[in-house]
Amino acid sequence: FCSSVRQTAAAVPHSYYPRKTMHYQTEQRGHPNSPDYRIYFKTSDGKYISPFHDIPLIAESEQNDDVPAKKPKSENKVLYNMVVEVPRWSNAKMEIATKEPLNPIKQDVKKGKLRYVANIFPHKGYIWNYGALPQTWEDPSHKDKETDCCGDNDPIDVCDIGTQVCSPGQVIQVKVLGILAMIDEGEMDWKVIAINANDEDAEKLNCIEDVRKSRPGHLEATVEWFRKYKVPDGKPENQFGFNGEFKDKDFAVEIIKSTHEHWRALVQKQTNAGGIECKNMSCCNSPFQFSADEARAVVQSVRASKNRLRQQQW
Repeated sequence: FCSSVRQTAAAVPHSYYPRKTMHYQTEQRGHPNSPDYRIYFKTSDGKYISPFHDIPLIAESEQNDDVPAKKPKSENKVLYNMVVEVPRWSNAKMEIATKEPLNPIKQDVKKGKLRYVANIFPHKGYIWNYGALPQTWEDPSHKDKETDCCGDNDPIDVCDIGTQVCSPGQVIQVKVLGILAMIDEGEMDWKVIAINANDEDAEKLNCIEDVRKSRPGHLEATVEWFRKYKVPDGKPENQFGFNGEFKDKDFAVEIIKSTHEHWRALVQKQTNAGGIECKNMSCCNSPFQFSADEARAVVQSVRASKNRLRQQQW
């Protein structure tokens, strides 16, 4: 139940409107639906950054580097940055390339083939805008005490249930509503449920129970989609902790905080990176921090290597 949350929302009617935050640009390399396609991220002044490490978790203009701003009076007013990887109704499995410098978005490849998710009847592709919360990491060496499973080595996933269809690489501000504990082939793979702060329903949706009441069937469809989406590829159905029940917002926030701390240890070289590329532009106390010129050189080297490959093919 979230009656107290609703009272707070009523008292501060505009508390969920997007705050003044950094604006990000994207730069595409290669062609969509090809193995060499990449979406790189830049700041408004043209400096290349990592969407994994340099975009703040908390969408607050006063946040400094990787340290979240001071806790506001109400957790309910906190907005998080979400990096959109896959737009709603699309099938290409786009994801942050965690093991490439600057962590661009790319299309996942399995056994030499580009990955596309199947249409799970009666849906077309992903049924929400799907992406990740930056500056989070599900540590594969950390075992969840509730499910006894370790992290999947990726940023934490998030499903935006808003009505707008977003674009790959778009950075939106979302309000967290709850979380689902999916277990993917034995690995912990949390799915945060959130709504775009710009959505017309953002004011009235404050918790999982609100979603259940205002959008009947939406949560059930989410569980079934995640349960079955790999079955057409010959994989078993995914399993869930907590008997497939969604946990509430407070629980979700604690999981997000935990994955943020694991990410902090990652970029500060306090844990085994396991192949994760940690180069960044802005994380304080990070030995992986590098300059704008070095970041630009990364993108230029990718461009040069692809040009050489095309010349060889000709």
